[in-house]
Amino acid sequence: MQESTPIRVALVDDQQLVRSGFGMLINSQPDLAVVAEASNGHEALQALAATTADVVLMDVRMPGMDGIEATRRLLEDASRAATGSQRAGLKVVVLTTFDLDEYALDAIQAGASGFLLKDAPPEELLEAIRTVHRGDAVIAPSTTRRLLDHVAPMLRSSQQADGAHLQELGSLTPREREVFEMIAQGDSNPEIAQKLFVSEATVKTHVGHVLAKMHARDRVQLVVMAYETGVVVPRG
Repeated sequence: MQESTPIRVALVDDQQLVRSGFGMLINSQPDLAVVAEASNGHEALQALAATTADVVLMDVRMPGMDGIEATRRLLEDASRAATGSQRAGLKVVVLTTFDLDEYALDAIQAGASGFLLKDAPPEELLEAIRTVHRGDAVIAPSTTRRLLDHVAPMLRSSQQADGAHLQELGSLTPREREVFEMIAQGDSNPEIAQKLFVSEATVKTHVGHVLAKMHARDRVQLVVMAYETGVVVPRG
């Protein structure tokens, strides 16, 4: 990425101290810049109507409008935006803690591209922003994999896997099904390439086909579908 076009980040959290800390960390990076801050969902919608951001770091529990509803509304607006517009590529990363699993799950199902623990190491937070901006979901970090296993019972109990999902699953080729399962286990493209003895470019092509056939927004949605359909069973 060119230094002249840093990734524009919006911070949404009801704690000023949290926003300040994240802001200083993010602004210390030459390729990142905080362009908006908000203390709840209502403020976030207003701020992002006036300022264009690429990635939103969204707390889930806030007074007024919480992060789940704000995520849903922001991404509904983004989905209506013209393909070439700046708003169309908006990504949301939800900030959560282990005792709020149901909120994280709701936010993912609302369209967030991933979730991150609030006490994650600084380098993990920064890499999450860059990863989501590239178009990959925040799935690979070990914290996310643990959290996915933690919320898996809720995913299975919600049972949103309708006949359409199963039909889409059946449309995958054997290799695409293999890649789908590896994505669901949290493997990155380089890890998948190594296991399948193919190039990363080939893996990227397979991932694109899987996303298209499953009608999934990103890798996070693929993982949710995998748990919902029983393709992946939580680790004990």
